[in-house]
Amino acid sequence: MNSDPEVVYLTEITDKEVKLKVIKEAPVYADKDGNHRLGFLRTDQLVDLEEITDKAYRVRGKGTKYGIAGWVAPWAFSHPDEDFEKKLLQLYKRQIVVRKIIENGNIAIGMTPQEVSKSLGEPNKTSIRLTAKGESGSWEFLDYHEVKHYVTTVDRLTGQAFRTFSHVTREEKNKTLVEFKDGVVTVIEESENNGPPQVRIIVPPLVFGW
Repeated sequence: MNSDPEVVYLTEITDKEVKLKVIKEAPVYADKDGNHRLGFLRTDQLVDLEEITDKAYRVRGKGTKYGIAGWVAPWAFSHPDEDFEKKLLQLYKRQIVVRKIIENGNIAIGMTPQEVSKSLGEPNKTSIRLTAKGESGSWEFLDYHEVKHYVTTVDRLTGQAFRTFSHVTREEKNKTLVEFKDGVVTVIEESENNGPPQVRIIVPPLVFGW
């Protein structure tokens, strides 16, 4: 179960297998803090990258004797992309920020449609535009509240006025418009003004060849 707040799980980011080449024999630990050594990762093999922190990778591969899965330091691996380690660290930091934004039910410029859905749910209205330059579109999120209506009647005998319940209507409270371009939020517009804008801007998802 994906529960450690300090760990980013690759399955949350991509459905592709992420492979790393082991260039140095390295110790494998049971936890990300390196408290219990399980064995050693064998060199000259490709391993599956499953989870990351800012200091270690959880991989699955072959040990010096048997199959092994656990946490290993980044220096043990190589990737065709020379900047892979740097990009992976940037991705980690971004995902930690995004996770907190979603937990608070907020959104930010630079998020993906999937991340917006995790935070706000499914939109009430959607539109998509396809052009030679790419894909864009917008989502509308409508927030409603119930308004109770009453009518006043007068008793003919006593002349006393009575206020009685009539019906309930569902009225729009505010609207959030989110615009996307090529899979990234570019505009956030709030219909209800609650003071100065509080729109956050984060780094868009990095493009990996994996």
